[in-house]
Amino acid sequence: MKVCIAEKPSVAKDIAEVIGARQRKDGYWEGNGYQVTWTFGHFCTLKEPHDYTEQWRFWRLEDLPMIPPSFGIKLIENNGVQKQFAIIENLVQQSEEVINCGDAGQEGELIQRWVLLKAKCAAPVKRLWISSLTEQAIREGFEKLKDAAQYDNLYAAGSARAIGDWLLGMNATRLFTKKFAQGKTVLSIGRVQTPTLAMIVQRQKEINAFVMEEYWELKTIYREVEFTAAIDRIKVLDRATKGLAYLKEHPFEITSFERKEGKEGNPRLFDLTALQVEANKKYAYTADETLRHIQNLYEKKLVTYPRVDTTYLSEDLHPKVAGILRDLTPYAALTAPVLEKPIPKLKSVFDDKKGNGSPCHHTHRYVSGKPAPR
Repeated sequence: MKVCIAEKPSVAKDIAEVIGARQRKDGYWEGNGYQVTWTFGHFCTLKEPHDYTEQWRFWRLEDLPMIPPSFGIKLIENNGVQKQFAIIENLVQQSEEVINCGDAGQEGELIQRWVLLKAKCAAPVKRLWISSLTEQAIREGFEKLKDAAQYDNLYAAGSARAIGDWLLGMNATRLFTKKFAQGKTVLSIGRVQTPTLAMIVQRQKEINAFVMEEYWELKTIYREVEFTAAIDRIKVLDRATKGLAYLKEHPFEITSFERKEGKEGNPRLFDLTALQVEANKKYAYTADETLRHIQNLYEKKLVTYPRVDTTYLSEDLHPKVAGILRDLTPYAALTAPVLEKPIPKLKSVFDDKKGNGSPCHHTHRYVSGKPAPR
């Protein structure tokens, strides 16, 4: 059997349907020479300090920094995780080939590699690299399976990020807690949370230090356009009054003007962060709400994989864009002018060198030809 491991049960079901593994078993699908199983997010995590030595169970300054000679992983302490992992482990150890069907990104690669490492996988591993869950994308992905070794650097990057987070978080949290915390307070330090908190604190200090002051500006309305005097702020009322009196006694005169022609480029395609900013501006969604909505749409095959940083599409998507636009029948009035000419293959849009996956984006968003639910 060839064992496929997806990152979510819903994705595993989609893959199983396409490749003919339609017989439901406990924790996996089977058929046509395949067994399709799944994780549900992170199954493994880096070991905690006390897993390396009992001495590190206790928070002592003299033990810092804690740097294990090599880093190990362990299963998350969760009954559901442990049950599903046992199924994966059994399937992997009896397989002739494993196909990593994790999400097409750094975190997806890390999640699956750690599971295979923990399961002591000895079988050859292939990588399914797709950014959409349509039947066509899955079929094409299985026709062009990659060797897992092609993604070793992506795994190394994810692993290095996790180890860096561990080294900073574990050591700095203990250091600051022991040196500065009062009572039983824990001062949690993290790669992302700490600099973000520092930015918030700095901004709050600026707000607290702000001193209100009165000033006056000289303005006038001419032909329904407001003009403001290009001078320093007037902080003395007497000067403002005299300036106003002067303007009233003299006719308004335009002494010069300049006309410029400018070109505005197309907006960049969305990455997750840009989409979260836009959704917050328009609909007041939180970042988590936007991620939840877009992930839900991805699993419904309405958008491409959202959890990547790139704002570029892979070049093999270019031939499919016109067909996707034609399928957007509710928006035919908008797509018709675009389809009058061939879709240009712009480097600002399609570039394999600028990213390792496809972001959620305008042209490929509604892959089923139906408008995404709002």
